[in-house]
Amino acid sequence: MDGNMTVNESASTETSFQWKNMEWLVFLISGGFLLLFVIASLINSEFVSGQVNKFFGLSCTYFGAYWQWLLFLNFLIAMGLAVSRYGRVRMGNIDTPEMSTFRWISIIMCTLLAGGGVFWSAAEPMYYFLSTPPVFDGVESATNAAVVPAMEQSFLHWGFLAWSILGTLGAVVLMYVHYHKGHPLQARALLYPVFGEKIMKNRLGQVAEGCSILAVAAGTIGPIGFLGLQISYALNQIFGIPDAYITQLAIIISLVIVYTISAVTGLHRGIQLLSRVNVLLTVALVALILLIGPGGFIIDTFTQSMGAYVRDFTVLSLFRGDTGWLSWWTVFFWGWFLGYGPLMAVLVARISRGRTIRQIMLAVGVIAPLATHFWFTILGGTGIFFEMNNPGVISGPLNDAGLPAALLAVVGQLPMAGLLIPVFLVLIFIFLATTGDSMSLSIAICVTGEDDPPKEMRVFWAIVMGAVAAILIKMGAGGIGALQSFIVITAVPVGFIMLPTLWGGPQMAKTLYGEQFKK
Repeated sequence: MDGNMTVNESASTETSFQWKNMEWLVFLISGGFLLLFVIASLINSEFVSGQVNKFFGLSCTYFGAYWQWLLFLNFLIAMGLAVSRYGRVRMGNIDTPEMSTFRWISIIMCTLLAGGGVFWSAAEPMYYFLSTPPVFDGVESATNAAVVPAMEQSFLHWGFLAWSILGTLGAVVLMYVHYHKGHPLQARALLYPVFGEKIMKNRLGQVAEGCSILAVAAGTIGPIGFLGLQISYALNQIFGIPDAYITQLAIIISLVIVYTISAVTGLHRGIQLLSRVNVLLTVALVALILLIGPGGFIIDTFTQSMGAYVRDFTVLSLFRGDTGWLSWWTVFFWGWFLGYGPLMAVLVARISRGRTIRQIMLAVGVIAPLATHFWFTILGGTGIFFEMNNPGVISGPLNDAGLPAALLAVVGQLPMAGLLIPVFLVLIFIFLATTGDSMSLSIAICVTGEDDPPKEMRVFWAIVMGAVAAILIKMGAGGIGALQSFIVITAVPVGFIMLPTLWGGPQMAKTLYGEQFKK
């Protein structure tokens, strides 16, 4: 009994110690700035929206081209590293992976794709089909010729560049600093190639940590709010439940409860379970749509679009011909994914111990994008198919009710729609829960510097993100719209935090190669 008491007291003391030694500057920059944003929005939403839009424009003008080059070079260097001899390097100081390949890829896939892909997969290809992107100048909108360009542009935004910035070179740097050099698993370690060990302790490192957490929190809150809007709209259309704030709030509260429980139970229980269920349900739905939907059109469109995307990859990636259009589309997405970059790299580093650099690069930079492309073709391509055969059937609801209506309109055209729509809503709910739990865990890891942070810290961030989303949708479209623009602003410092990984990743891979394969 005395021995048990000693262990329990030790655990209690350790938890207390973690909280007492938490870096409050990191906490204040991230949580404090987010709280300030919400309070200011409640006091004068018009002023906040105006200021946010102003800085959004400046961010796009001065950093848009830089972000395009950053993501482009990050992908090229990561793939070069994967196919080089350094790809054999095993990260994490253990000889075998801690996690099975299926579970590992499931967590990676679900965390980001849920962050927005489920909302955009039906709507974004349709937007580009109805109004051809400027890089395809000369292609007539809403025609057969516009189908492949619409999918190409969608592939760019959710493909190789987007995924690679989230967990390729950044993950290598973090795993080297954490597992091989013994420092805490924190986002500031991305600056290690420039500042060395001192970045782990000084104020600059704490500021970088706070900026990284703020960016990913803002990027996660937006989809949480969209979930409330989308499911509320669907419930109204299907069951006549009022599409009102009380319904949206109930949905958000339910989501927060689910992903909070998942985050508290930890990486090897709740997060893995949700991710596995998510992937299995997604695969089942994809197979069903191919069978009962326009399967031939989907396969043909995916094949042609992938070929065209690879052919036009450099032109699409570095297009600067219409900066106004880019600001609202490509640069917005790049800012969003950059904001996720440091914390997703933390998550990938946390779950990839024992993996080789080649495995990490290919899983995050190739396999996940290809799966995402096919998912976009399943929903976006199906929507385009029905729109071409019956103009207005998808575009009408999309123009009238916006983003939340797109998925419902597409699935509603399929056989067995009465069954498929509720299943898709469940899928969306679980998808976003995987983002909420993973990001709550990643933020708690960064704030505390612990691989297994206190449960209270995970709960705090899980609830805060849900609460902010609830407040913003209460304010109406202006609140969520301001947050969407705010996401891009928070990505400005993160863009510089991610820069050293371009040379740091290869350097650290070379160092480890010398240690693991020296003659």
